[in-house]
Amino acid sequence: MTKVYDFTVLDNEGNEVSLEKYTGKVLLIVNTATRCGFTKQYDGLEDLYKTYKDQGFEILDFPCNQFGNQAPESDEEIDSFCALNFGTSFDRFKKIDVNGENEDPLYTYLKDEKHGLGSKAIKWNFTKFLIDREGNVVARFGSNKKPENMKKDIEKLL
Repeated sequence: MTKVYDFTVLDNEGNEVSLEKYTGKVLLIVNTATRCGFTKQYDGLEDLYKTYKDQGFEILDFPCNQFGNQAPESDEEIDSFCALNFGTSFDRFKKIDVNGENEDPLYTYLKDEKHGLGSKAIKWNFTKFLIDREGNVVARFGSNKKPENMKKDIEKLL
């Protein structure tokens, strides 16, 4: 049976990272964009990360430019933008596609595990997947779900 830990992704410098390094942690995997109406959610994500990281919680940030060209910057520029404007300190990875023929295999798996409302496709930036300590996808939240409204869901898994 496939788990999140079975995937390898590229970090924002292009280095391979096995998600096995997150074994035993509660994960929130998010597709993000720097020029989106939901970009302010970076503040809430960072607050979640600071609150729960010492209890075994990690956020994996996957920038994506598939929705309205809202993440046109390079990986380096995205990293700088997030650090300067939101002080993010959680792990950010290389920009990816989350839908279509070039979608990252991790997102194919996530979408197969938890469908959206009537569709597997990611509908917009800041779709969030919550993963338990065993690597199972336990929840999918749309863009409108604010990070601060996810605390109870995270705490159940910690």
